[in-house]
Amino acid sequence: MSAGRTGPRLRIGVISAGRVGAVLGAAAQRAGHHVAAVSAVSEASRRRAEELVPDAAVLPPDEVAAQADLVLLAVPDDAIAGLVRGLVATGSLRAGQILVHTSGAHGVDVLAPAAEIGVLVLAMHPAMTFTGRAEDVERLAAACTAITASDVDEAGWHVAEAFALELGMEPVKVPAESRGLYHAALTHGANHLITLVNDCADLLREAGVDIADRVMAPILSASLDNALRFGDRGITGPVMRGDAGTVRAHLAALREADPGAVAGYRALARRTAHRAERSGILRADGAEEVRRALDEDAEES
Repeated sequence: MSAGRTGPRLRIGVISAGRVGAVLGAAAQRAGHHVAAVSAVSEASRRRAEELVPDAAVLPPDEVAAQADLVLLAVPDDAIAGLVRGLVATGSLRAGQILVHTSGAHGVDVLAPAAEIGVLVLAMHPAMTFTGRAEDVERLAAACTAITASDVDEAGWHVAEAFALELGMEPVKVPAESRGLYHAALTHGANHLITLVNDCADLLREAGVDIADRVMAPILSASLDNALRFGDRGITGPVMRGDAGTVRAHLAALREADPGAVAGYRALARRTAHRAERSGILRADGAEEVRRALDEDAEES
């Protein structure tokens, strides 16, 4: 990826044009690369390809890979290994190509068959959620991408770093052995946050609040901002104050409205008490009162 060249610098093939692949293809195109081909099986994928990379040919995966300098695999985690074996077996990959997957869970080991024939293999996971629409391309400017390259090939890191910057993302190096923990952390935060927010919305509606989203937005946005800026010092609420009586009342109200939410509240309250006590916000006796209330509720369940 020489900075001195003008015009399209890499021919890129995207397998497949899902929410992530189509957006990264559009970002690469905006950076001056040529998205030559994409694979798109579903009607939704074909529509994304038409909207985001309209000049790309829609071809089977082996043909997409064969004509690309950089092959972007934006397929489900469990599909990567078999797909790579198939591309190698059909001669669709060749030495000197760059092969990138976007999975957060995997490092580069899953691309080993390609590395063995001289392909430069990289793992690049954009740390954001994707809708598959054009606005996602703009959102990349606020995102980081977790990069894992071969331990014996420092050039891989530099190639991935340059490509990430071209796409508008901040590159972050993640060691191969830490990839699982990295992905678990983001999944725990991002995916479970959505579950938590939607539980909150349902409970507010059960409480008679018709505009749950408007009620939630300021307080949840402030809580996220406080967590990012102040860490555990951003914790507020009854657990942080050691108000065991309020915690008991919450559990009783939840059990009546939605018993399925009780276990989640109890687990998060216990974890909040632990973090608040560890950081010095909550005194040991207050933490013990909260834990006692939670234990009593668990015994009654």
